[in-house]
Amino acid sequence: MSRLHLVRVGALGHVGRFAAVDATSYPRGSRVVVRTPRGLEVGEVLSPPAGRSPAAEPDGSILRPMTVQDQLLEERLGRRRHAAYQACQSRLKELGLSTLLMDVEHLFDGKTVVFYFLGEQPAELEPLTRELAEVYDAQVQFRSFAETLTNGCGPGCGTAEAAGQGCTSCATGCAVAGSCSTRKAESKN
Repeated sequence: MSRLHLVRVGALGHVGRFAAVDATSYPRGSRVVVRTPRGLEVGEVLSPPAGRSPAAEPDGSILRPMTVQDQLLEERLGRRRHAAYQACQSRLKELGLSTLLMDVEHLFDGKTVVFYFLGEQPAELEPLTRELAEVYDAQVQFRSFAETLTNGCGPGCGTAEAAGQGCTSCATGCAVAGSCSTRKAESKN
């Protein structure tokens, strides 16, 4: 049994169990760099380990506390995130799509941009996200915000049965699968 921290990551605030690679016990409120199934992300420690954690696989690893260099990179990615949001909004308007873009998330590894949309996702969204992937030279994912909030990643989200069907992020008891890999569109580099 390992000692696991509770860490909040992602735009939707996914909370998961993370093991520190160096066995450090990080205090509540610590900002840390974590490895999740999606890649490198910035997280906030909600709870340090309290004794032994139940026999469960961690959702990822805490690699290190945030450094000054990490903070500078996070600011730069934040500017790119804003630019990606604006670019997507412009293209949606140009294409005459009424889809509402809720948020854009740029993962800390700089390789993944996630677009969160509200409501139905017309077929035109997939080529749009591929186009934006080429602009930002990143892997792009798109999500229906309302669908994710309602259903998580799909049938059985948050159950052991979902884990048995290939879902690796939801069998942790989460209500919303913020790190689920469904609905992914990868750019062709």
